[in-house]
Amino acid sequence: MIKGLRISTIWSEDLTKLLPFYRDVLGMPVSLETPAFVILGDQNAAAVALGTHSEVHGKAKEPQRHIVGLETDDIKAEYARLKGVGVEFLEQPQEGGAVAFATFRDPEGNLLQLLQYNASM
Repeated sequence: MIKGLRISTIWSEDLTKLLPFYRDVLGMPVSLETPAFVILGDQNAAAVALGTHSEVHGKAKEPQRHIVGLETDDIKAEYARLKGVGVEFLEQPQEGGAVAFATFRDPEGNLLQLLQYNASM
């Protein structure tokens, strides 16, 4: 029986190109680290992983195919903090029904979204 999302992995030709962005800029804690694979967040819950893959080369060619959503409790503050350190946003926080979201890129062009559920904008 499939229970739901456990991990979402973003592959790179070189993990060391992405890890500093996720760990240092986004502030995601590393819970497991090997030379070629890292889990960010609680490894016993839904998490984001980064890994080196021999078949991945260069920046994402179709980054819209897979967007990782990162939950926050204050989307406006997180947007301002990340924009202030040079993160490239495609849009400022938008209200979308019961969730507010803002889409941005990592250093390899992969798309991510900040999400705040039941946000009062």
